[in-house]
Amino acid sequence: MKQGKTQTLFTLFLSMFYISAFTFGGGFVIVTFMKRKFVDELHWLDEQEMLDMTALAQSAPGAIAVNASILVGWKVAGMPGMLCAVLGTILPPMLILSLVSVFYRLFAENRYIALVLKGMQSGVAAIILDVSISMGNSVLQKKNTVHLFIMAAAFAATFFFRINVIVIILCAALIGIFMALLDKSGPVPPLLRLKKDPNDREDRHESD
Repeated sequence: MKQGKTQTLFTLFLSMFYISAFTFGGGFVIVTFMKRKFVDELHWLDEQEMLDMTALAQSAPGAIAVNASILVGWKVAGMPGMLCAVLGTILPPMLILSLVSVFYRLFAENRYIALVLKGMQSGVAAIILDVSISMGNSVLQKKNTVHLFIMAAAFAATFFFRINVIVIILCAALIGIFMALLDKSGPVPPLLRLKKDPNDREDRHESD
């Protein structure tokens, strides 16, 4: 059991370190890699849990990458998992930015580095589009009229009317709370079950 827990923590740290080291372009890119790693490959989370965690990570203060790693780490292995995930997430940018800061002038004035960054921006746009389509499909498959309305209204609000994203997130959260109050007898959402029965996910980790 202890060896299985240690292996889980090591895998969690190594996965987040690798993901963070090769993530360029913002938090939604790292969420894409986290979904592929923890949902599609390791099966530690299901798609609905990842979707809920992404929404919470985006809504909470701070960097979405760190917020998401906190939630995933806590879900997978409690407090030790959270610490390992956060450490794995923050180490690569700390090391890289420390190096960049030393040679800042060289990086800032180098034409080839500027061209490399321009090319990377195009790749990042494709990755963000990929995660948007993937998460959008998850909402569409449920065929929930309210969820579809929220998704369409949020897109229109930010794309056409340039409404602050914080306002959009707060409005969506209020609608979600209202829906939960109307349906108190329904199943508890995965987001509210971050600290589930250890026999549920623990067996799944050790079997993997």
